[in-house]
Amino acid sequence: MKVRVDPDRCQGHTLCAMAAPEVFELSDIDGHATAIVEDVPAHLEENVHEAARSCPEQAIEIS
Repeated sequence: MKVRVDPDRCQGHTLCAMAAPEVFELSDIDGHATAIVEDVPAHLEENVHEAARSCPEQAIEIS
């Protein structure tokens, strides 16, 4: 499973980083998220799905 954050959609709500802190990092400048792990380990997949479901901007892309 792969994950990325669309930088044009992310508004820095921080919900993804709360759901999966091992996968998402927040910018110190604007609070926007980036995925620091592209290939998600199996044990974190449910957390990433939860992060995607909780994102108000639907900025998290899973493939």
